[in-house]
Amino acid sequence: MSAAAPAGALAANVMHFARLLRRAGLPVGPGEVIAAAQALTLIDITDRRVMHAALRAVMLRRHEHAAMFDQAFAVFWRNPEAATFEALLAQMEGRSPGQERASPGARRLAEAMAAAKSRDRPPDPDQPQQIDAILTASAQERLETLDFEAMSAAEIAEAKAAIGRLTLPLDERRTRRCRAAARGSRVDLKRTMREALRHSGDILDLARRVPITKPPPLVVLCDISGSMARYAQILLHFLHAVANDRDRVTVFLFGTRLTNITRQLERRDPEIAFAQVAGIVTDWSGGTRIGEALGDFNRLWSRRVLAQGAVVLLVTDGLDRDGAVGLAENMARLHRSARRVIWLNPLLRYDGFAPKSQGARAMLPFVDEFRPVHNLASLRGLVTALSSAAPPRLQAASLWKGRA
Repeated sequence: MSAAAPAGALAANVMHFARLLRRAGLPVGPGEVIAAAQALTLIDITDRRVMHAALRAVMLRRHEHAAMFDQAFAVFWRNPEAATFEALLAQMEGRSPGQERASPGARRLAEAMAAAKSRDRPPDPDQPQQIDAILTASAQERLETLDFEAMSAAEIAEAKAAIGRLTLPLDERRTRRCRAAARGSRVDLKRTMREALRHSGDILDLARRVPITKPPPLVVLCDISGSMARYAQILLHFLHAVANDRDRVTVFLFGTRLTNITRQLERRDPEIAFAQVAGIVTDWSGGTRIGEALGDFNRLWSRRVLAQGAVVLLVTDGLDRDGAVGLAENMARLHRSARRVIWLNPLLRYDGFAPKSQGARAMLPFVDEFRPVHNLASLRGLVTALSSAAPPRLQAASLWKGRA
């Protein structure tokens, strides 16, 4: 590339590079594209290291995406028309084709570039269609246990489809209301007297009733900060399926502020629902203020939605930007208001995980269950747990001891 390259061509290359990063799973939006184009006008683009540092400074949000960004930069700005999928993997990893497979991040990047090239290539009519049905069951089992963070673009699409088919039958609870029944356990005196008035005051039979049972309300508080954005994107499909499958489901997203997206998730079409969610959520992939978000929930929403034995799903990694200020107090109030508080933490996928952060230590004493949420198997385990009777509430020490 040359310093005298026209601005239009350079801007177009930056736009295509941003599209590649988005297809590979990195959160790159129009703001980053504009910032990158402006940054390249202020540096010497003939120096590859300076250009890499400038683009990385304005387009990268999370440290976890650094390796993916470096691979994408090395491949795209050297040869945007990389030939084949396997050759691209080998180029990114410094190996020859046929050796050990690439990392999940490199596979996502390779598939993103291959998808961009395949759209411009017309299909070959002479090429016979082949359907590979070998090891289908093994592939499905692998998808069940594969971490969401390590999935390729195609695997994420399959996981979203599988999540959309999940159902969530909560254990039913007896309410204060009753309904008429021929063999009810209670005598309905009012209906008995009304029937007697029709027969000159003679009581011919006792009217009976039984209590009405309903599944408890479900309230979901999902963290959408930078460390949780990848999991939150996939979990939204699960929450959309749940909100359209049952009544009394309330969903909140929180990062630096609390947002109620229940009405948006009620749209049957997931694409329309997620577009509306994106229109009202302004703090996606930002910081995390768990204590402040829970405080807003307790003050504005708890009396409205935490009734009749509500179950609360708290989806977060417990990493609080404010150092757990007010978190313990708000968790205690949430625990008192709900019948069951379940903390879903993707960090539990690590065997050596321990609640060492201030946020995790403040939250753990006020949860009833501590579960992972990082793959399809963990979601199915959650469905099974919610479909069974609630276990007795445990102390934090015994809860963590049971987890370990």
